[in-house]
Amino acid sequence: MFIPLHDRNELKHIRMQYVTITLIVIDFVAWLAIGPVATEDFANAAILGLGYIPAIIFDYADLDPSLVIVPDEFTFVTYSFLHGDFMHLAMNMLFLWVFGDNVEDALGHFRFLVFYLLCAAAGALAHGLLEPASEAPLIGASGAISGVVAAYFLLHPKVRVWVLVLFRIPLPLPAAIPLAFWIGQQFFMFLADPGGGVSWSAHVGGIVAGLVLVVLLRRPGVPLFDRTIVTPRAVEHRERTPEETSPVAAGASKPAPHWGRPT
Repeated sequence: MFIPLHDRNELKHIRMQYVTITLIVIDFVAWLAIGPVATEDFANAAILGLGYIPAIIFDYADLDPSLVIVPDEFTFVTYSFLHGDFMHLAMNMLFLWVFGDNVEDALGHFRFLVFYLLCAAAGALAHGLLEPASEAPLIGASGAISGVVAAYFLLHPKVRVWVLVLFRIPLPLPAAIPLAFWIGQQFFMFLADPGGGVSWSAHVGGIVAGLVLVVLLRRPGVPLFDRTIVTPRAVEHRERTPEETSPVAAGASKPAPHWGRPT
């Protein structure tokens, strides 16, 4: 298990990741609206009305008309803006913050929004196909986030990303290593625990959609498997100048050691 912390993969085609930021804001506002500031009845009604319920989509059940907020087909997307608790929200938004900006940069603002929503829909569809009679609402952005992670894996495998390994060890690793492990974990859990509390099928659906859509929607000229190595500042090595390597400099008094900190 790892938690992404930071990368230094600069934007090349856009000035700011407006869509990524907007999605994060919407998710936080939605969580506040049905979480800390909402009554239990309101929160339950919102989850039933906006969550993705396979039994309703596949005609195994009907939702009480008083609870309908959007047409059934819209819940393929609306479910992804709801989260059950703060940690669920925070983890999804952290992944989106670290990886979403560069995927948005590679696709462009509008196509990234389309990409994100289609990955969310693919996650819901995969969940529904596996459990078509389930009446439990599916909520969370994990399907869409899985697509973003898969796209970043194809676009920037060599970029070094600061990750927190096992929740305690910070390491700057090439993105391909933690992301390949994370993607493999989702498929393993999908096979090992298909009916558990986490919808691994939604993760897998989002991953597959992300791998396909990034190939189709990326800007012309944006390569897959970019070989550019971007290193975090904390592990950069500066070449010494001729003045620093001269005998005069070598005989100078030795400066006191300076302990920096990663940025």
